Amino acid sequence: MNNHDFPFGDHSLSARASGALWWAARGLLVVSDLHLGKSDRMARRGGAFLPPYETQDTLSRLEAEIEATGARTVICLGDSFDDLGAEQNLHPDMRDWILRLMAGREWIWVEGNHDPGPTDLGGTHRAEVALDGLMFRHIATDTGMGELSGHYHPKARIAGIARPCFLYDARRVILPAFGTYTGGLRAGSDVLSGLMAPDARAVLIGARTHVVPYGAC
Repeated sequence: MNNHDFPFGDHSLSARASGALWWAARGLLVVSDLHLGKSDRMARRGGAFLPPYETQDTLSRLEAEIEATGARTVICLGDSFDDLGAEQNLHPDMRDWILRLMAGREWIWVEGNHDPGPTDLGGTHRAEVALDGLMFRHIATDTGMGELSGHYHPKARIAGIARPCFLYDARRVILPAFGTYTGGLRAGSDVLSGLMAPDARAVLIGARTHVVPYGAC
């Protein structure tokens, strides 16, 4: 199936196969860790030279999700840009593309550990966002309840193939990275197992969603 619907608090959310989270009742689309401009940042810092198309691919997939859902609000859960230079060096065509996506809808940039802070792209900039008993922030907290976050880029294996995944339990949801050039942290790692309850679920994404018990990750 292309989506996995699940209850969270008093709400119904949907983990989409793209890695975006959809809250239909509010017309709200949530994505995390776009890391726009990562290839630019790696080249500037003497790292590997990667084909400089990840921003175009990420924005293309984001646009497809906005069109598919008709989202009225978009929340980007931090690390939207890979660093300050990535935002400053953003190609004018890509900047215009982002502005077109933002037009006519509420757009909220949540602060991340890579983010340059407020940009000149408009929208609303917040350290975290509270909506109807849910809290949207970049990094999960030990005491989080009704919390949605990103940062860790969780991945899990099925049939020997690692796939990005959502993690969720009764207290929190951790989103996969939406950006094209992003690595990942094993869902069963110590840091993530310290955050997730034993009865948590992992929703692997790709061509379709696949739900597995967290203990199988």
